[in-house]
Amino acid sequence: MELDSIYTELISEHSRSKEHKHHLECPNMSLKGRNPSCGDEITLELQVEDGYIKDASFVGIGCAISQASTSIMIDLIKGESVAKARHLANLFLRMIKREELTEDEEEELDEAFALKNISNMPARVKCAVLSWHTLEEAFKEVEGKH
Repeated sequence: MELDSIYTELISEHSRSKEHKHHLECPNMSLKGRNPSCGDEITLELQVEDGYIKDASFVGIGCAISQASTSIMIDLIKGESVAKARHLANLFLRMIKREELTEDEEEELDEAFALKNISNMPARVKCAVLSWHTLEEAFKEVEGKH
């Protein structure tokens, strides 16, 4: 029961947080993500320099889970290398697909690990992975331009 309340509090706190919910002044990457099944929409904005995510933010609308997952993701990737951000996205998506993660991998996900039980709620999975898929797509788009 205690884990449930921590999970609920974390989702609630991050979904209401405005820390990462704004437009960046000078993003050099911007990509829209949309979940047509429930109407969640985000625009992920990144400032990537020398292979590092210097800044990140998002704007958009959606349920508490999509907003919280996006906020948590930005906490994790901001200041990290693109390679590390991709690695974290891969871990998160593996976790949501119920693949086994090592203890170290679970620790790497930090607060995002609290979203693990969403994998038991099929209708909510798309909400949780929206920002992570959008991040992956943003990096794929950049690779395609080089």
